[in-house]
Amino acid sequence: MADASTDKYYVPHGSQWPIIGSAALLLTMFGSGMWLNSWPAGKYITFTGLGLLLYMVFGWFGIVIRESVAGMFNKQVDVSFRMGMIWFIASEVMFFAAFFGALFYTRVLVLPWLGGEGNNFWTNILLWTGFETNWPSAGPDNLGGGF
Repeated sequence: MADASTDKYYVPHGSQWPIIGSAALLLTMFGSGMWLNSWPAGKYITFTGLGLLLYMVFGWFGIVIRESVAGMFNKQVDVSFRMGMIWFIASEVMFFAAFFGALFYTRVLVLPWLGGEGNNFWTNILLWTGFETNWPSAGPDNLGGGF
């Protein structure tokens, strides 16, 4: 508890957990790709990566919990943790707002404009003959399949 009473900001020591987490994600990604392409070792590499990722999560969270219980975090560190989470959530909200805004723009505004709605007669002529303004757009050749 002696560290918590000081006004100094607690800076943790170096950690091996980010490297272990990166290796786990790399193994999981390559193993999943191999598994999808029917390589025999793909399943085992994927589960090895997921197991390593689980090991990293428990190990890293365990260190943070032990530091908190030992009283190494003061009020400033607590505020820093909370502000970090607030900024993370705010960035996710902005990302999805931009993503769905772009989807709305494409579906509602761009396709009718490309189809010649309003005074844009030349856009339909300049694109290709028989362009239809339906969503999702299947492309100029309507190669089949579609959605």
